[in-house]
Amino acid sequence: MIPTVVWGTGNVGRAAIRAVEAHPALALTAVIVHNPGKIGRDAGELAGLDRRLGVAATGDAAAVLAARPAAVVYAASGDVRPDGALTDITRAIAAGAVVVSPALYPLYDHRGAPPEFRDPVLAAVAEGGGSLFASGVDPGWGNDVLPLLLSGLGTTVDVIRCQEIFDYSTYDQPDSVRHLVGMGRPMDHEPMMLMPSVPTMVWGGQIRMMARALGVELDEIRETSDRRALDTTVTTRTMGEFEAGTQGAIRFEVQGIVDGEPRIVIEHVTRIHPSCAPDWPTPPDGTGAHRVVIEGRPRIEVTVECTDEDDNRSAGGNATAVGRLVGAIDWLVDAEPGLYDALDVPLRPAVGKLGRKQP
Repeated sequence: MIPTVVWGTGNVGRAAIRAVEAHPALALTAVIVHNPGKIGRDAGELAGLDRRLGVAATGDAAAVLAARPAAVVYAASGDVRPDGALTDITRAIAAGAVVVSPALYPLYDHRGAPPEFRDPVLAAVAEGGGSLFASGVDPGWGNDVLPLLLSGLGTTVDVIRCQEIFDYSTYDQPDSVRHLVGMGRPMDHEPMMLMPSVPTMVWGGQIRMMARALGVELDEIRETSDRRALDTTVTTRTMGEFEAGTQGAIRFEVQGIVDGEPRIVIEHVTRIHPSCAPDWPTPPDGTGAHRVVIEGRPRIEVTVECTDEDDNRSAGGNATAVGRLVGAIDWLVDAEPGLYDALDVPLRPAVGKLGRKQP
């Protein structure tokens, strides 16, 4: 059994505890939390399980890393604290751990990552012999392995389009929804997520990875965006009220340009209520889905709907992204120390999981 730590117990961390507990090759040995109110609580309780796991949460990351765990699932957010996330992750790698995480966008495609992100990780690898695999939580597989798999079914391929289409009122993370994305903010406010170059920082690495896998050269990466206001005030179950006239929906694209045309596109269509921007693409049931469209011959369209935590679509997306990361740990432990991306790490069948009791 591979001793594994989960660092962070928010939306991603809850799913990570469940995934580690369910994996036949992993043993949950520690849970690190930042909230003092969570210290001492059992991991099973923090993960929303109906049983105790016998692992009490701790705030002492240094003590956990001093025990040199084999693997760390770094589930703490890096959205507004990338420097802090990078510091935590490099500490774990330098302690010899295999680290998997969605927290560092620039390292999704480490070959094109800025030196200020790549170099500290490589130094930590050289120091401690650990590894890092970073993959998205939006989810990563929807913007790399799934579209590439589907592209191989085509006779000709004109455009690859990866879509996330979500009602964000199901996403219980107010800081991200209201501040990063800008839902409920005045229409003259520019959300951080839509500032020039930010979408490319987050999703450009996945565009570059797909281009590399497809054997094409990118001319450039472009961004487009659109926003809509709410016609009426709406009240959501998880995040309260959003007033009429404030931002209620955004739509943006990160486009990989090949020979002057957008050929590889990652698109997000995000609403706080289904009534906003009804003419934009919608998921089959109005709640949330991930979709890949291969324009070509034949035309291929696959829509994936995931649910978890009382049929919540956002929680389902988080859980599948975590499944991809946690499922890579035993492969990474057997691999050479290094910095890995989604093209390096295979997506494997659920070996040893079929028919196991749900955590």
